[in-house]
Amino acid sequence: MHRPGTATPERFPAQERFAEGAQFVAGRLTKGTSGRTHAVIDPATGEEVLTYELAGREDVDAAVAAARAAFPGWAGATPGERSDALHRFAAVLAERAEDFARAESLQCGKPLKLTREFDVPGTIDNTAFFAGAARHLQGQAAAEYSGDHTSYVRREPIGVIGSIAPWNYPLQMAAWKILPAIAAGNTIVLKPAEPTPLTSLMFARAATDAGLPDGVINVVTGTGKEAGEHLVGHPDVAMTSFTGSTGVGRRVAEIATATVKRLHLELGGKAPFVVFDDADLDAAVNGAVAGALINTGQDCTAATRAYVQRPLYEEFVARTAALMETVRLGDPFAAGTDLGPLISHVQRDRVAGFVDRARAYARVVTGGEAPQGDLKRGAYYRPTLVADAPQDSEIVQAEIFGPVLVVLPFDSDDEGIALANDTPYGLAASAWSRDVYRTGRATREIKAGCVWVNDHIPIISEMPHGGYKSSGFGKDMSAYSFEEYTQVKHVMFDNTAVVRKDWHRTIFGDR
Repeated sequence: MHRPGTATPERFPAQERFAEGAQFVAGRLTKGTSGRTHAVIDPATGEEVLTYELAGREDVDAAVAAARAAFPGWAGATPGERSDALHRFAAVLAERAEDFARAESLQCGKPLKLTREFDVPGTIDNTAFFAGAARHLQGQAAAEYSGDHTSYVRREPIGVIGSIAPWNYPLQMAAWKILPAIAAGNTIVLKPAEPTPLTSLMFARAATDAGLPDGVINVVTGTGKEAGEHLVGHPDVAMTSFTGSTGVGRRVAEIATATVKRLHLELGGKAPFVVFDDADLDAAVNGAVAGALINTGQDCTAATRAYVQRPLYEEFVARTAALMETVRLGDPFAAGTDLGPLISHVQRDRVAGFVDRARAYARVVTGGEAPQGDLKRGAYYRPTLVADAPQDSEIVQAEIFGPVLVVLPFDSDDEGIALANDTPYGLAASAWSRDVYRTGRATREIKAGCVWVNDHIPIISEMPHGGYKSSGFGKDMSAYSFEEYTQVKHVMFDNTAVVRKDWHRTIFGDR
């Protein structure tokens, strides 16, 4: 750490842990060597939490070298040994849950009740899941598929994984990247987003304290342009996993192509929320507000486009606006706070720009402004409902990443499903109806990696998360993500134990 900021010890009791630096390589914290620094800012107050030295290319090289050195031993460990290490890791995370919750709230502006009840428990559960999954890496049973030959399939770790995580869920995204990779026997270098490195570094430290070997998990905190691009293009990195915007994902893919790396991309989203005319309106309204405002709307699966069948449309708009107006903005550490700030004033102004431009062609029903008074110094923005925007407008098509829900009417079921699919994205969606045939059709025809029915936003460790179309490819969580971090090898035995002269003659002719 270059210097401490102004955050009080009560808000950030783990601050002293970063005195040695904000790079975690081969089991210890070090300072970055780029010659530049970055400040972690509390978005609720604008106060500096700490300033750290950014990683440069040399730090990335050191982290990759540490991961490469650790790979043979970790890949050679038995599944049971890796499983035991991850179970110990989950126990250490549980012991430090409050520290993680406070650090995540501080660097992201999340309400403490959200990090205590969702982010941290979800991360611990995910760790426990992959501790179990580590013992269930299966190939294909041996069999005779070709005459006197026996074949089977091995699943093997890939090598060093280079991962880049976003700022909206830094702890959970670190877990989603790291856990399946190391459970399968890989080692990893993670680059968190510059504004939110704290919990990723704490996560790596907890793994080491739980007994995972040095170099299995490494964290470099640098800029995307320098540290991130160097990590993606590094010749000793065998696979790249990236979560972030679709635009940056294209750049990651471009760099990774040069070294023919395997890619896992979880990119942007613009989730539709389709309400049919027989839906439970109370449930749909509550689901829309919760789904749109989760993490202050900074969630690629958040409900952003509500399509409501015309008989329910006006009542849905009125009731959703009324419920949004009851949402309490405030200090993330205060018990009564429902909604915290956006990650930064820059992001707040970006969200405001979308809404301000939409006033020319749509109706801003509620919100559409930053609060005044005590919250003015933070990056707050009121929950916002926009109605009657054209389907092809910016606010309907573009990812806003803020507490903004756009509501549009539709007439027929065909139209509602067509509108839901009418964006480049396909990460998540939800359908609301009491009719199982309607919801069954919606789950088949909506092009998204996850479609919830009469709910929006819940995730579980056992089920996959990932997108279609411009939302990327590959899965996080679940056994599907575990397999993402393996490569398949076909092994074939000749069972006859004799020289197969007929086979040689086929290839070489008579000799």
